[in-house]
Amino acid sequence: AALVGLGGRTVATAPGCMTVPADPAHVIDAVVEAGAQLLRETGRRCVGAGLAVPSAVAEPEGTALNPLHVAWPAGAPVRELFNRSLAAAGIRGEDGEPVTGFAGNDVNLAALAEHRHGAGGGAQHLLCVATGHRGVGGALVLDGRLHTGSAGLALEVGHLTVNPEGPPCHCGSRGCLDIEADPLAFLTAAGRDPGPEVSLLQQARDLLREKYATEPSVRAATGQLIDRLGLGLAGLVNILNPDRIILGGLHRELLEADPERLRAVVAERSLWGRSGGVPILPCTLDHNSLVGAAELAWQPVLDDPLAALGVG
Repeated sequence: AALVGLGGRTVATAPGCMTVPADPAHVIDAVVEAGAQLLRETGRRCVGAGLAVPSAVAEPEGTALNPLHVAWPAGAPVRELFNRSLAAAGIRGEDGEPVTGFAGNDVNLAALAEHRHGAGGGAQHLLCVATGHRGVGGALVLDGRLHTGSAGLALEVGHLTVNPEGPPCHCGSRGCLDIEADPLAFLTAAGRDPGPEVSLLQQARDLLREKYATEPSVRAATGQLIDRLGLGLAGLVNILNPDRIILGGLHRELLEADPERLRAVVAERSLWGRSGGVPILPCTLDHNSLVGAAELAWQPVLDDPLAALGVG
């Protein structure tokens, strides 16, 4: 959880880790309580709240359509649960009414934040691809606006096939980017058994940073994931023709480990890459999904500041 001011400025954060139960209300309640505690500790007032969800969020319903890596049921009403939790926690605006809660896909929100305040600034057609604890997500910002498709479900890039002979994916296909280029894939390729102590993302990051220079198995795993990721990015470049690509989560570390290899794969496999190359950059914002969630909550204030703040 985080408190985020105008301009993407993070005021305070509350790190947390918990086992995710099948009922999303338990996680959402915990997140809201962490946010409420930050408000109490800092004395700040809240004008809105945003929730970053590890799933496509269908619009206009605000439901989690495909939470493949958590045990939530498909179609869980995450926005409704979020607003209910905000009201129960007593998080209210200047008018005494509960603040409005918004919800969006976590990678979509990361892309929005990076476009406004980070590595995506100035891009007209920005492609963001990232991996967190599990899976791979993508987002596209066109002319300053998220492209979410007709119902909020666009850019499910994790289900591009990059290895037709690969293992089965949760979606029913095989060899998808989702299971070929996430932290678990990296740990497995490097011959490591993941432990339960910290997130898979943190385990993969630690292994890459500490052992890349000294262990051939880690370098080989890095090369394998870069090649898989590059294939996926090349396909996206051919379809979308972005003017910039930004990478988050473990993908940011893979880019930094061997930037020329990734760029070479994308250039070799894409028409647009051959014609001059597409800049591929690391995301630069800490907690970019949370910053993006805050951007959703700030938008009514930016659209009509006096009305949103109860002035006039």
